[in-house]
Amino acid sequence: MSRRFQVTFDAHDPRALSTFWREALGYVHPGPPGVELPEGADPMAAWDEFLAKLGVREAERNTRSALEDPEGQGPRVFFQQVPEGKTAKNRVHLDVRAAPGLAGEERMAALEAACERLVARGGKRLRRFEPEPPMSAGWIVMADPEGNEFCLD
Repeated sequence: MSRRFQVTFDAHDPRALSTFWREALGYVHPGPPGVELPEGADPMAAWDEFLAKLGVREAERNTRSALEDPEGQGPRVFFQQVPEGKTAKNRVHLDVRAAPGLAGEERMAALEAACERLVARGGKRLRRFEPEPPMSAGWIVMADPEGNEFCLD
């Protein structure tokens, strides 16, 4: 029997890092528990209001953040604030499927477009690997704003 799982990121700035990954994954920030958000409402503003009503000090409101797949299929992604920074290469990374079903130059062009969009949002391009059929379709290695490596694949 398979199990559902959550991916957790340690972060210096959970809100900013979750916003980057929201764009990378096409996920959404869920609203606070028991709060029905109207269409187009900002879930982050709703969280600020919710936490203020609970008496959470403003300095403590960026200790965690989360993302969910709007279609309910992918894992939840959780971001928790930690005091230490990233010190080494991450041992687990995400492969973001940014060009499903594409091959060759069309695939690499789609990966480049995704890369440009994420660089504009604070990501960093690290290197590109060209297609080497039949074993490799090509990919781009990137880092998120806090240095966590991932691949556009």
